[in-house]
Amino acid sequence: MSFQAPLFLAGLVLVPLLAWAYVAHARQRARAAEAFALRPVQPSVVPRRPGWRRHVPMVAYALAFAALVVALARPEKTVAVPDERASIMLVSDISGSMQATDVQPTRLVAARRAAEDFLNTVPRNIRVGALAFNQRPRALSAPTTDRAAVRAALARLEPSGGTATGEALAAALTILARQRGAEGSDKPPPAAIVLLSDGTSVRGRDPVDIARDAAEQKVPIYTIALGTDQGTIQVEGANGQTETRRVPPDRQAMAQVAQISGGKSFAPTDADALAAVYERLGSQVGTKMEERQVTAWWAGGAVALLAVGAGLSLAWFGRLP
Repeated sequence: MSFQAPLFLAGLVLVPLLAWAYVAHARQRARAAEAFALRPVQPSVVPRRPGWRRHVPMVAYALAFAALVVALARPEKTVAVPDERASIMLVSDISGSMQATDVQPTRLVAARRAAEDFLNTVPRNIRVGALAFNQRPRALSAPTTDRAAVRAALARLEPSGGTATGEALAAALTILARQRGAEGSDKPPPAAIVLLSDGTSVRGRDPVDIARDAAEQKVPIYTIALGTDQGTIQVEGANGQTETRRVPPDRQAMAQVAQISGGKSFAPTDADALAAVYERLGSQVGTKMEERQVTAWWAGGAVALLAVGAGLSLAWFGRLP
Protein backbone atom coordinates (compact mmCIF):
# COMPACT_ATOMS: atom_id res chain seq x y z
CA MET A 1 0.00 0.00 0.00
CA SER A 2 1.20 3.52 -0.81
CA PHE A 3 -0.01 7.00 0.16
CA GLN A 4 -0.50 10.18 -1.85
CA ALA A 5 -0.20 12.40 1.24
CA PRO A 6 2.02 10.44 3.65
CA LEU A 7 2.72 13.46 5.88
CA PHE A 8 -0.71 13.02 7.43
CA LEU A 9 0.51 9.70 8.86
CA ALA A 10 2.44 11.72 11.42
CA GLY A 11 -0.93 12.13 13.13
CA LEU A 12 -0.71 8.48 14.20
CA VAL A 13 1.77 9.64 16.86
CA LEU A 14 -1.23 11.07 18.68
CA VAL A 15 -2.75 7.62 19.18
CA PRO A 16 -0.26 6.41 21.84
CA LEU A 17 -0.28 9.91 23.41
CA LEU A 18 -4.07 9.79 23.74
CA ALA A 19 -3.81 6.27 25.17
CA TRP A 20 -1.26 7.50 27.73
CA ALA A 21 -3.51 10.43 28.66
CA TYR A 22 -6.49 8.09 29.09
CA VAL A 23 -4.54 5.70 31.33
CA ALA A 24 -3.19 8.62 33.38
CA HIS A 25 -6.71 9.99 33.83
CA ALA A 26 -7.99 6.57 34.93
CA ARG A 27 -5.23 6.26 37.50
CA GLN A 28 -5.98 9.78 38.77
CA ARG A 29 -9.62 8.82 39.29
CA ALA A 30 -8.55 5.69 41.13
CA ARG A 31 -6.32 7.71 43.47
CA ALA A 32 -9.17 10.17 44.08
CA ALA A 33 -11.43 7.29 45.05
CA GLU A 34 -8.82 5.98 47.49
CA ALA A 35 -8.47 9.43 49.02
CA PHE A 36 -12.24 9.65 49.44
CA ALA A 37 -12.51 6.49 51.51
CA LEU A 38 -10.37 3.70 52.84
CA ARG A 39 -10.05 0.66 50.58
CA PRO A 40 -12.01 -1.70 52.92
CA VAL A 41 -15.08 0.58 52.86
CA GLN A 42 -14.88 1.68 49.21
CA PRO A 43 -17.40 -0.90 47.94
CA SER A 44 -20.10 0.62 50.17
CA VAL A 45 -19.42 4.32 49.49
CA VAL A 46 -17.91 4.45 45.97
CA PRO A 47 -20.16 3.60 43.00
CA ARG A 48 -19.39 0.23 41.42
CA ARG A 49 -17.31 0.58 38.29
CA PRO A 50 -18.28 -1.22 35.06
CA GLY A 51 -14.87 -2.93 34.82
CA TRP A 52 -13.41 -3.65 31.40
CA ARG A 53 -16.52 -2.45 29.57
CA ARG A 54 -15.73 1.18 30.31
CA HIS A 55 -12.60 0.92 28.17
CA VAL A 56 -14.19 -0.65 25.07
CA PRO A 57 -15.80 2.53 23.63
CA MET A 58 -12.55 4.43 24.06
CA VAL A 59 -10.63 1.71 22.23
CA ALA A 60 -13.15 1.97 19.38
CA TYR A 61 -12.72 5.76 19.30
CA ALA A 62 -8.92 5.40 19.22
CA LEU A 63 -9.08 2.96 16.31
CA ALA A 64 -11.52 5.29 14.52
CA PHE A 65 -9.08 8.16 14.94
CA ALA A 66 -6.23 6.04 13.53
CA ALA A 67 -8.36 4.98 10.55
CA LEU A 68 -9.30 8.60 9.88
CA VAL A 69 -5.63 9.64 9.90
CA VAL A 70 -4.83 6.90 7.37
CA ALA A 71 -7.75 8.05 5.22
CA LEU A 72 -6.40 11.63 5.23
CA ALA A 73 -3.09 10.24 3.88
CA ARG A 74 -5.08 9.03 0.80
CA PRO A 75 -3.97 5.38 0.70
CA GLU A 76 -3.65 3.53 -2.60
CA LYS A 77 -3.63 -0.18 -3.33
CA THR A 78 -2.07 -1.88 -6.35
CA VAL A 79 -4.72 -3.94 -8.14
CA ALA A 80 -4.88 -5.87 -11.41
CA VAL A 81 -7.31 -4.38 -13.93
CA PRO A 82 -8.12 -5.47 -17.49
CA ASP A 83 -6.05 -3.76 -20.17
CA GLU A 84 -8.62 -3.29 -22.92
CA ARG A 85 -5.91 -2.96 -25.58
CA ALA A 86 -4.46 -6.40 -24.84
CA SER A 87 -4.43 -9.24 -27.36
CA ILE A 88 -4.03 -12.94 -26.54
CA MET A 89 -3.36 -15.84 -28.88
CA LEU A 90 -4.51 -19.31 -27.86
CA VAL A 91 -2.10 -21.73 -29.55
CA SER A 92 -3.30 -25.33 -29.36
CA ASP A 93 -1.49 -28.51 -30.34
CA ILE A 94 -3.65 -30.79 -32.53
CA SER A 95 -0.99 -33.39 -33.36
CA GLY A 96 -1.86 -37.09 -33.29
CA SER A 97 -0.73 -37.45 -29.68
CA MET A 98 -3.71 -35.33 -28.61
CA GLN A 99 -5.84 -38.46 -29.13
CA ALA A 100 -4.38 -39.94 -25.93
CA THR A 101 -6.99 -40.71 -23.28
CA ASP A 102 -4.83 -40.26 -20.18
CA VAL A 103 -6.66 -36.92 -19.86
CA GLN A 104 -10.36 -37.76 -20.09
CA PRO A 105 -12.09 -38.02 -22.46
CA THR A 106 -9.09 -37.18 -24.68
CA ARG A 107 -6.37 -34.60 -24.43
CA LEU A 108 -7.82 -32.59 -27.30
CA VAL A 109 -11.40 -32.56 -26.01
CA ALA A 110 -10.22 -31.56 -22.53
CA ALA A 111 -8.10 -28.79 -24.04
CA ARG A 112 -11.01 -27.52 -26.12
CA ARG A 113 -13.38 -27.44 -23.15
CA ALA A 114 -10.83 -25.65 -20.98
CA ALA A 115 -10.18 -23.10 -23.75
CA GLU A 116 -13.91 -22.36 -23.89
CA ASP A 117 -13.90 -21.76 -20.13
CA PHE A 118 -10.89 -19.49 -20.62
CA LEU A 119 -12.91 -17.39 -23.06
CA ASN A 120 -15.59 -16.98 -20.39
CA THR A 121 -13.02 -15.86 -17.82
CA VAL A 122 -11.09 -13.30 -19.86
CA PRO A 123 -12.56 -9.78 -19.61
CA ARG A 124 -14.90 -9.11 -22.55
CA ASN A 125 -12.99 -6.17 -24.00
CA ILE A 126 -9.73 -8.13 -24.34
CA ARG A 127 -9.20 -9.58 -27.81
CA VAL A 128 -8.52 -13.30 -28.09
CA GLY A 129 -7.41 -15.20 -31.19
CA ALA A 130 -6.81 -18.89 -31.87
CA LEU A 131 -4.19 -20.88 -33.75
CA ALA A 132 -3.89 -24.66 -34.11
CA PHE A 133 -0.83 -26.60 -35.16
CA ASN A 134 0.46 -30.05 -35.94
CA GLN A 135 3.29 -30.24 -38.48
CA ARG A 136 2.24 -26.78 -39.62
CA PRO A 137 0.40 -23.86 -37.98
CA ARG A 138 -3.11 -22.91 -38.98
CA ALA A 139 -4.61 -19.56 -37.94
CA LEU A 140 -8.20 -20.05 -36.82
CA SER A 141 -9.12 -16.56 -35.72
CA ALA A 142 -7.31 -13.24 -35.43
CA PRO A 143 -7.55 -11.58 -31.99
CA THR A 144 -11.13 -10.39 -31.59
CA THR A 145 -13.73 -9.65 -28.93
CA ASP A 146 -16.14 -11.96 -30.77
CA ARG A 147 -15.97 -15.00 -28.50
CA ALA A 148 -18.45 -16.96 -30.64
CA ALA A 149 -16.08 -16.91 -33.61
CA VAL A 150 -13.22 -18.29 -31.53
CA ARG A 151 -15.42 -20.99 -29.98
CA ALA A 152 -16.63 -22.08 -33.42
CA ALA A 153 -13.03 -22.34 -34.64
CA LEU A 154 -11.97 -24.42 -31.63
CA ALA A 155 -14.91 -26.79 -32.09
CA ARG A 156 -13.61 -27.84 -35.52
CA LEU A 157 -10.24 -29.11 -34.29
CA GLU A 158 -9.29 -32.73 -35.03
CA PRO A 159 -6.00 -34.44 -34.04
CA SER A 160 -3.52 -35.56 -36.71
CA GLY A 161 0.11 -35.27 -37.79
CA GLY A 162 3.31 -34.26 -36.04
CA THR A 163 4.35 -31.33 -33.85
CA ALA A 164 5.95 -28.06 -35.00
CA THR A 165 5.80 -25.91 -31.87
CA GLY A 166 8.38 -23.36 -33.02
CA GLU A 167 6.53 -22.67 -36.27
CA ALA A 168 3.28 -22.20 -34.36
CA LEU A 169 4.84 -19.71 -31.95
CA ALA A 170 6.40 -17.79 -34.83
CA ALA A 171 3.03 -17.58 -36.59
CA ALA A 172 1.34 -16.39 -33.40
CA LEU A 173 3.98 -13.69 -32.93
CA THR A 174 3.44 -12.52 -36.50
CA ILE A 175 -0.32 -12.24 -35.95
CA LEU A 176 0.18 -10.31 -32.71
CA ALA A 177 2.76 -7.99 -34.29
CA ARG A 178 0.30 -7.21 -37.08
CA GLN A 179 -2.44 -6.56 -34.52
CA ARG A 180 -0.23 -4.32 -32.41
CA GLY A 181 1.00 -2.41 -35.45
CA ALA A 182 -2.57 -1.64 -36.46
CA GLU A 183 -3.04 0.22 -33.18
CA GLY A 184 -0.84 3.06 -34.46
CA SER A 185 0.41 3.83 -30.96
CA ASP A 186 3.94 4.77 -29.94
CA LYS A 187 3.70 2.23 -27.13
CA PRO A 188 2.58 -1.20 -28.41
CA PRO A 189 -0.40 -2.63 -26.53
CA PRO A 190 0.27 -5.67 -24.34
CA ALA A 191 0.09 -9.12 -25.89
CA ALA A 192 0.56 -12.70 -24.73
CA ILE A 193 0.51 -16.27 -26.02
CA VAL A 194 -1.08 -19.23 -24.25
CA LEU A 195 0.54 -22.36 -25.67
CA LEU A 196 -0.87 -25.83 -25.03
CA SER A 197 1.12 -28.77 -26.28
CA ASP A 198 1.56 -32.38 -25.22
CA GLY A 199 4.69 -33.50 -27.02
CA THR A 200 8.18 -32.73 -28.21
CA SER A 201 8.57 -30.42 -31.18
CA VAL A 202 9.86 -32.58 -34.06
CA ARG A 203 9.64 -30.18 -37.02
CA GLY A 204 10.52 -26.64 -37.96
CA ARG A 205 12.28 -24.02 -35.90
CA ASP A 206 13.40 -24.51 -32.33
CA PRO A 207 10.69 -23.13 -30.01
CA VAL A 208 13.40 -21.86 -27.64
CA ASP A 209 14.72 -19.55 -30.37
CA ILE A 210 11.20 -18.22 -30.96
CA ALA A 211 10.83 -17.69 -27.21
CA ARG A 212 13.82 -15.35 -27.36
CA ASP A 213 12.12 -13.41 -30.13
CA ALA A 214 8.99 -13.21 -28.00
CA ALA A 215 11.01 -11.85 -25.09
CA GLU A 216 12.45 -9.11 -27.33
CA GLN A 217 8.92 -8.19 -28.42
CA LYS A 218 7.71 -8.29 -24.79
CA VAL A 219 5.21 -11.06 -25.51
CA PRO A 220 5.21 -13.58 -22.62
CA ILE A 221 4.37 -17.18 -23.47
CA TYR A 222 2.34 -19.14 -20.91
CA THR A 223 2.94 -22.82 -21.60
CA ILE A 224 0.75 -25.77 -20.65
CA ALA A 225 2.37 -29.22 -20.96
CA LEU A 226 -0.69 -31.44 -21.01
CA GLY A 227 -0.75 -35.16 -20.22
CA THR A 228 0.99 -37.82 -18.18
CA ASP A 229 4.06 -39.95 -18.78
CA GLN A 230 1.77 -42.96 -19.19
CA GLY A 231 -0.17 -41.46 -22.11
CA THR A 232 -0.29 -43.66 -25.24
CA ILE A 233 -1.85 -43.67 -28.72
CA GLN A 234 -2.39 -46.37 -31.30
CA VAL A 235 -0.45 -45.90 -34.56
CA GLU A 236 0.04 -47.99 -37.66
CA GLY A 237 3.54 -49.42 -37.91
CA ALA A 238 5.68 -49.93 -40.99
CA ASN A 239 4.43 -53.51 -41.31
CA GLY A 240 0.81 -52.35 -41.31
CA GLN A 241 0.25 -53.60 -37.77
CA THR A 242 -1.20 -51.32 -35.08
CA GLU A 243 1.20 -50.60 -32.27
CA THR A 244 1.06 -48.67 -29.01
CA ARG A 245 3.29 -45.61 -28.74
CA ARG A 246 3.98 -43.62 -25.59
CA VAL A 247 3.42 -39.84 -25.88
CA PRO A 248 4.69 -38.14 -22.67
CA PRO A 249 4.61 -34.33 -22.55
CA ASP A 250 7.88 -32.42 -22.92
CA ARG A 251 7.64 -30.45 -19.67
CA GLN A 252 11.26 -29.33 -19.67
CA ALA A 253 11.10 -27.71 -23.11
CA MET A 254 7.79 -26.02 -22.32
CA ALA A 255 9.14 -24.66 -19.05
CA GLN A 256 12.20 -23.30 -20.85
CA VAL A 257 10.05 -21.52 -23.43
CA ALA A 258 7.98 -19.92 -20.70
CA GLN A 259 10.99 -18.84 -18.66
CA ILE A 260 12.86 -17.29 -21.59
CA SER A 261 9.83 -15.37 -22.83
CA GLY A 262 8.84 -14.06 -19.42
CA GLY A 263 5.73 -16.21 -19.00
CA LYS A 264 4.84 -19.09 -16.70
CA SER A 265 4.73 -22.85 -17.14
CA PHE A 266 2.06 -25.32 -16.04
CA ALA A 267 1.85 -29.11 -16.24
CA PRO A 268 -1.73 -30.31 -15.60
CA THR A 269 -2.28 -34.06 -15.62
CA ASP A 270 -6.09 -34.20 -15.79
CA ALA A 271 -9.06 -32.24 -17.09
CA ASP A 272 -9.82 -30.57 -13.75
CA ALA A 273 -6.23 -29.37 -13.35
CA LEU A 274 -6.24 -28.08 -16.93
CA ALA A 275 -9.48 -26.16 -16.33
CA ALA A 276 -7.98 -24.62 -13.19
CA VAL A 277 -4.91 -23.47 -15.15
CA TYR A 278 -7.03 -21.84 -17.83
CA GLU A 279 -9.22 -20.19 -15.21
CA ARG A 280 -6.16 -18.78 -13.49
CA LEU A 281 -4.68 -17.51 -16.73
CA GLY A 282 -8.00 -16.00 -17.74
CA SER A 283 -7.90 -13.71 -14.73
CA GLN A 284 -4.19 -12.85 -15.10
CA VAL A 285 -3.33 -12.55 -18.78
CA GLY A 286 -4.29 -9.26 -20.35
CA THR A 287 -4.31 -7.30 -17.12
CA LYS A 288 -2.18 -4.44 -15.86
CA MET A 289 -1.36 -3.21 -12.37
CA GLU A 290 -2.83 0.13 -11.35
CA GLU A 291 -2.90 2.20 -8.19
CA ARG A 292 -6.45 2.61 -6.90
CA GLN A 293 -7.42 4.88 -4.01
CA VAL A 294 -8.92 3.11 -1.01
CA THR A 295 -9.54 6.26 1.03
CA ALA A 296 -13.26 5.53 1.20
CA TRP A 297 -12.60 2.15 2.82
CA TRP A 298 -10.59 3.69 5.64
CA ALA A 299 -13.01 6.60 6.10
CA GLY A 300 -15.93 4.17 6.18
CA GLY A 301 -14.10 2.07 8.75
CA ALA A 302 -13.54 5.14 10.91
CA VAL A 303 -17.25 6.02 10.80
CA ALA A 304 -18.19 2.42 11.63
CA LEU A 305 -15.84 2.36 14.63
CA LEU A 306 -17.23 5.68 15.89
CA ALA A 307 -20.73 4.24 15.62
CA VAL A 308 -19.68 1.08 17.51
CA GLY A 309 -18.09 3.11 20.30
CA ALA A 310 -21.07 5.42 20.63
CA GLY A 311 -23.56 2.55 20.49
CA LEU A 312 -21.80 0.54 23.19
CA SER A 313 -21.45 3.60 25.41
CA LEU A 314 -25.17 4.38 25.15
CA ALA A 315 -26.17 0.75 25.63
CA TRP A 316 -23.97 0.14 28.68
CA PHE A 317 -23.84 3.54 30.39
CA GLY A 318 -26.75 5.51 28.91
CA ARG A 319 -24.48 8.36 27.82
CA LEU A 320 -21.63 9.27 25.47
CA PRO A 321 -18.16 9.52 27.00
